[in-house]
Amino acid sequence: MAKKAELLVGIGSFSCAIAAVKNGADAVYFGVKGYNMRDLGTNFSLPELKRLMSYLRENNVNGYLALNTIIFEDELRSVEKVLKKAKEAKVDAVIVHDLGVLNLAKKHKHKVFLSTQASVSNSVALEQYKKLGVKRVILAREVNLAQMMKLAKKAEKLGITIECFVHGAMCISVSGRCFLSHDLFNRSANRGKCLQICRRAFFIDGQKPNYEEKEVYLQGNTILSAKDLKTIQFLDKIIKAGVNSLKIEGRNKPADYVAATTRCYKQAIDAVYEKTFTKEKIADWNNELVKVYNRGFSEGFFFRIPGQDDLVDGQGSKQTQRRLDAGVVKNYYSKLGVAEIKLCRDVSLGDKLVFEGKTTFLKSEISSMQINHRDIKKAKKGQKVAVKVPERVRENDNVFVVKKKKIVISLQPTKCLS
Repeated sequence: MAKKAELLVGIGSFSCAIAAVKNGADAVYFGVKGYNMRDLGTNFSLPELKRLMSYLRENNVNGYLALNTIIFEDELRSVEKVLKKAKEAKVDAVIVHDLGVLNLAKKHKHKVFLSTQASVSNSVALEQYKKLGVKRVILAREVNLAQMMKLAKKAEKLGITIECFVHGAMCISVSGRCFLSHDLFNRSANRGKCLQICRRAFFIDGQKPNYEEKEVYLQGNTILSAKDLKTIQFLDKIIKAGVNSLKIEGRNKPADYVAATTRCYKQAIDAVYEKTFTKEKIADWNNELVKVYNRGFSEGFFFRIPGQDDLVDGQGSKQTQRRLDAGVVKNYYSKLGVAEIKLCRDVSLGDKLVFEGKTTFLKSEISSMQINHRDIKKAKKGQKVAVKVPERVRENDNVFVVKKKKIVISLQPTKCLS
């Protein structure tokens, strides 16, 4: 088998970067404010790029900067400033869509990857972008597995690599070419500001929902909302097709989503190469993936054109777990490996906690807890409790407790729910 496929994970914060690195990502991709397709979500500031790339290099993980929106004439100078800063930070590659940005990226000697926004789906396009200096092409989401295999062979001959999405949100439109958000709210999807109107319920008969009903989220029809892509059950076939990089979408998702998806897909990739990719392991991975944010799952375009079964039934997430605010870290005692937490929710021994901050991501089960040096089994809201933790946490880190749940009810514009 050829060189092991890269696992590439979307991140929107340092805590997500830590989650990706800890769980086996080979590379991460991210944006800075402006000029990327998740501009309404979390992004890094230009001054943060050096620190981010230093952290990634320390852990032998590559970092790719997304600059993949449509760019207007009066924005070129600003985009070039971003490219200069990215070069100073030693970003490993820049993901672009606009040909002007491609040219500017080459000017500053960046390795250039072509965004899925370019909708490359044939060998002639591969050849043309190769001539323009592109080193990797991220294929259109609409390419099926058989087509992908042919394109992988062509890319190898051309001396470039190809990448495809293997998990995460799917757009109802062709690789993001949707104008609903622009037409209704003047917030363009192609400028990274999509309000995701497609995720809302529509009322075909013109009647408004009855907000008095308990299960109001079941009203209406989510006729434009696609289920999320999940390929872990046939990841061996994608790797066999010759894809060089396997991408997890999720720059708007929380760190626990990044951790779970990265861990599962890394284990799956390793299993394929170690020839231990089994139905039992797939079942275990599926069980983990349903716990974090998802709208239900689809196989996308890999084997057929998606249909009615690939649309979401209801609004919001289908995840089977949720994290609830539990408190904030007030102190960390390094010699003892203990965090002092001011609680805003009751917690008990055995509860699973998530610690998250600007430079923290940690998942840990409560194995011991104390108040005033006295062991306790349960702590109540408002109390300060000492909890043993396996790694350093920091003052003001947020603390969450993970609980089982059935469904998220949401009638707001779709955002990542945690």
